[in-house]
Amino acid sequence: QVQLVESGGGLAQAGGSLRLSCAASGSIFSIGYMGWYRQAPGKQRELVARISSGGSTNYADSVKGRFTISRDNAKNTVYLQMNSLKPEDTAVYYCNAKDKRPFQALWDEYWGQGTQVTVSS
Repeated sequence: QVQLVESGGGLAQAGGSLRLSCAASGSIFSIGYMGWYRQAPGKQRELVARISSGGSTNYADSVKGRFTISRDNAKNTVYLQMNSLKPEDTAVYYCNAKDKRPFQALWDEYWGQGTQVTVSS
C-alpha cells in the first residue's frame, strides 16, 4: 500500500499564497504521475495540476499562471505553489499518485485524505 500525506492547507487572504506538499510512502514501485485535484461545495472534483516523472505538467485553465506544480522524485513528493489566490480557489485539495507496476501494463492509483484551502475576500 502507498500512503499520501498532505500538508500546507489553511487560510489565506485573496492575493496571498499557500504551498501544498504531498509525500508518498509505502510499497512504491515507480510513481509516474502525481497531481492535485480539488472539490468545492456543490461542484465535482476537478484536476488542478499534474506532473509526470519526467516533468511534464498540466494545469486547469483557471489556475494557469498562478499555480506551479513541482516534484522531487527522490522523495516521491509533489508540491503545489499557489499564488494570487482567489476566493474561487476555496476547496478541499486532494493529492493523487499513479504507481506503475514493473513489467506490467498496470497502474495503481492512490489518494490523500484531502486538505482544506480557504481563501477569504
